[in-house]
Amino acid sequence: MRVFVLTGAGVSAESGLGTFRDADGIWARFDPMKLATPEAFATDPAMVHAFYNLRRRNVIDASPNEAHAAIAKLARHGDLFLCTQNIDDLHERAGSPSVHHMHGELLISRCAFCGARTEQFGDLTTDDPCAACGRLGALRPDVVWFGETPFDLAAIEAAAVQADLFVSIGTSGGVYPAAGLVRLARHHGVRTAEINLEPSQIAGAFDKRRYGPASIEVARFVAGLIG
Repeated sequence: MRVFVLTGAGVSAESGLGTFRDADGIWARFDPMKLATPEAFATDPAMVHAFYNLRRRNVIDASPNEAHAAIAKLARHGDLFLCTQNIDDLHERAGSPSVHHMHGELLISRCAFCGARTEQFGDLTTDDPCAACGRLGALRPDVVWFGETPFDLAAIEAAAVQADLFVSIGTSGGVYPAAGLVRLARHHGVRTAEINLEPSQIAGAFDKRRYGPASIEVARFVAGLIG
């Protein structure tokens, strides 16, 4: 069985990484237009770097939880396409062998001039040169900001419509184009399921729904699939 799994911030919440659109989420405390747009970076790169440096440290300090482990177990037992909106590396650290980061990866930097991508575990500043071209002030987190196009969208959409089962885990259902993937899959006859702490904004688009902590519900769901 071909399984397409889409994960969002909720799958990493129990690892101590914040969600975004809840009442106490990241965007309730910070203005995304001042921290997560190309314009914000052009206006005040130091402030944007400070925000993402803090988030990078939080990711490095975090550990995968049982939901990440269950998804990695599913990958070992079948044909899994794992797509995440998360910019952390917890799926990889849990053992998932192939992860499609549609919103990029925080632990990678990208040069705005030459496009070179480099692993980034320390802080970024405007004084850091690009290792490939030597330019100063060009390095940015390799993440998708508001107004930018998600990575590998064509391949992700193709995998969604070719799946036998589409599973959305820990997503708010409010971020497009990710939120539109379930309807695309349903249009092609794919069975759909939602696992979330509470119903998402698009809960009605799913054939089956499970609600509760991801660490518990994802593990139960995967155990049922593996049999």
